[in-house]
Amino acid sequence: MDTGHFPLGAKTHAHDVSDSDLNVLRLIRSRRVGPATFYRLHREHGSIQQALLALPEIAAAAGVKDYQACPESIAAAELNAGRKAGARLIRFDSPEYPPALRDIDGAPPVLWVRGDPRWLAQNPVAVIGARNSSSLGLRMARAMAAGLGEAGCTVVAGLARGVDTAAHNAALPTGTVAVMAGGVDVIYPPENAVLAAQIAERGALVSEQPPGTEPAARHFPTRNRIISGLSRAVVVIEAAHRSGSLITAKNALDQGREVMAVPGHPMDARAAGCNILIRDGALLVRGAADVVEAIGPDTASASRPLAPVAPDRSELSAVSINTPAPTRKSTSDTDGAVQLETRILSRLSPSPTEENDLIRELGIPAASANAAILSLELQGRLTRLAGGRIALT
Repeated sequence: MDTGHFPLGAKTHAHDVSDSDLNVLRLIRSRRVGPATFYRLHREHGSIQQALLALPEIAAAAGVKDYQACPESIAAAELNAGRKAGARLIRFDSPEYPPALRDIDGAPPVLWVRGDPRWLAQNPVAVIGARNSSSLGLRMARAMAAGLGEAGCTVVAGLARGVDTAAHNAALPTGTVAVMAGGVDVIYPPENAVLAAQIAERGALVSEQPPGTEPAARHFPTRNRIISGLSRAVVVIEAAHRSGSLITAKNALDQGREVMAVPGHPMDARAAGCNILIRDGALLVRGAADVVEAIGPDTASASRPLAPVAPDRSELSAVSINTPAPTRKSTSDTDGAVQLETRILSRLSPSPTEENDLIRELGIPAASANAAILSLELQGRLTRLAGGRIALT
């Protein structure tokens, strides 16, 4: 069964079997398992299958009764929905998974892609901005995207109204990637249905959400980390003081990406975010030439399709799959775990806290702290956020 790792007719490999796809989907779709927990479980247990087997016992130890991993039927239904949507599943261990995205904290374990996944790694540069953009902002977005495309860059945006739409349209002749908040078959806003179909033919639509998922408010911030994570640089054209574009710019800084902004009139609220970014150190850019100059000489040769890169499994496979059976905890061990969890919760709030700072503050081994944090996450008492941060649920 073709599960989407390679184009139809391509040679498959031993690890590209439906059971592997099912297991990966079952783990990431399991209740209270996000990307950070997914990778931690994989590292600790050596394989996705072993992680799935261990998950109910881990949840029970965290006080979550009758926990069950995502059923096979749900994962199989997602695979079927993907095929019906004309999408392919790109797993974290696939050579088609974009290397730059794999390197970020909280990288999505799976991507659904409609189109050619090679565009995801072909010198991508994000061009984003206001939904209610001005005519000058739209003109700048079109010129910026067209110029970047001519220079060999793939323009990445979020298919939103305004700047994103203008950038996608201008980059269609040279290749563009739209990162979706919902499923790759659920077009939002609806008026971009034709544009989305064109992108699927000349670039790629991508999402970490299951096909058929309607976009919700909580999906957009997580979508934004993929836009920046894919990209060598993020260019912001018109953004209000508090906007999703600034969240993407913050993600880009956390991920070590170049952040650039087009300046605007101080009296225009739509330019306030860009002007703040420039004040705080973002590179002021006036057009595509400034961006190309800043990101370096790799651009010129990037118009050629990139060959698939074999994933580095050194970190993901560092732990043997022969995980010893868990030993029964004594009463004193249980009391100590509860006390540690209480100490952790007392230092958290709904505002994000750096996990490494918390561990240093606790003054205990990282392994002990990580086990307690995982337990609290499975209990639903804290949430992991991008950038190695945690917060009270």
